[in-house]
Parts: sequence; structure tokens; C-alpha cells
Amino acid sequence: MYVNGFIVAVPEGNKAAYIDVAERFWELVKEYGALSQVECWEADVKDGHTTDFRQAVKCEDGEKIVFSWVTWPDKATADASHEKMMADPRMEEFGEMPFDGKRMVYGGFEPVVNKHA
Repeated sequence: MYVNGFIVAVPEGNKAAYIDVAERFWELVKEYGALSQVECWEADVKDGHTTDFRQAVKCEDGEKIVFSWVTWPDKATADASHEKMMADPRMEEFGEMPFDGKRMVYGGFEPVVNKHA
């Protein structure tokens, strides 16, 4: 398995718009091989002393943290899907994002522990 993880700051008033984008994004990534997508809206994110989620994305007043990830069968599938999605004309239909993408933190991860009940 391979995981693409994301942290973004979303204005509180854009929650519904963010959810709409995430729902439409799922339809694309699923088509290109994604196994799952999870989008988490801030419920209890504390301010840290040295660093924290807010500092990582330069969160501004009135914004909430969104922590999300997409799982893939492997890195090769994730990488190939990224190239295909960037070339997919449906990506242009998203228009302006409901958050400042320049402050998004993201990366690819290989799980070292993955347990389920």
C-alpha cells in the first residue's frame, strides 16, 4: 500500500465547498486506481509550542485544518495516476479551490504499521 497525505487550511465558510471538491476528486482518483480517500475536518486540534498543524499550513483566523489521505495499491499506481489526472480535462472543471493550495502540505508515505479491528 502507498498513501498520499495532505494537510490544508480551509476557511470555515468553505466547508461545504471543500466537501463538494473532495467528493468530485474521489470520482477521479478512484478511476485511476485509488483504494480509499479520507477527509477529516478539524474537531480538536491544539496549538503546539514548537510546531503544530496550524503552523505547518500558516493557518489564518477563521480557518480550519483538514487532514486527509488517499490510499493506493502501490507507489507506481499513485505516481501514474498523478500524471494522468494532471492531463485529465475534468481537473479544470474544479475551478478555484476553496482553500489556498500554496499553503498545502502533502507527501507520499509507505505504511510501516497498518492495523484494522
